[in-house]
Amino acid sequence: MFIRQFLFTVAVLFLMSNAYSQKAEVTVSLNEPFFDALLDSMYQNFDAPQFPISNSGGSASCSETVKILREGSGARTSVRFREGKIYVPLAFSGNYAPPFVGCVEFAGWAETNIDLEFMPDDQRLIGRAKVLNVHLNGSGGVGSSLIAKMLQSSIDKKLNPIEVLRLDSASFGIPIPNTGNLRMKAVAVRPEVANGSLSIAITYQFVKP
Repeated sequence: MFIRQFLFTVAVLFLMSNAYSQKAEVTVSLNEPFFDALLDSMYQNFDAPQFPISNSGGSASCSETVKILREGSGARTSVRFREGKIYVPLAFSGNYAPPFVGCVEFAGWAETNIDLEFMPDDQRLIGRAKVLNVHLNGSGGVGSSLIAKMLQSSIDKKLNPIEVLRLDSASFGIPIPNTGNLRMKAVAVRPEVANGSLSIAITYQFVKP
């Protein structure tokens, strides 16, 4: 028993003396079925996300909003990992009131991708969604560039940045008996996109709080 306690104490002292130089890597893996289940649950339990697309605030006859649908226009809102990129097709419907025209309804789907960025100060991995292209139902492309701009503006105001992972929640403290604690602090993040999955390699440093 004494030998075991002695070895434990030596190990702890060694860890503490090297706390600022010791690093470890943790990998978090997320796949497409995970996001499908998450989106299914979100749409089953909550109303579809809806955002304003103009500064006017709309009116009773024309709300001037866009709604992100689970499915519509031959597309399904989802998260897909392909060719090293994160693709997010978005099915949507909405309406807006151009000057002298009146309320115009639209529907379609948007090609969107997400770029990841590590924020070391607040220990977060965030994503920024960017609309690449918009496909409108039955418009032959007419008006798609305008809808793309309005949709991007709405995403920037209401969604971006998207918190993908809070890294302090993915860490744990190490209690040192009669001494204190060591904390894991993320110092680097390396996302790797494979076909069908996303792996996030997080480099942690052990620090004294």
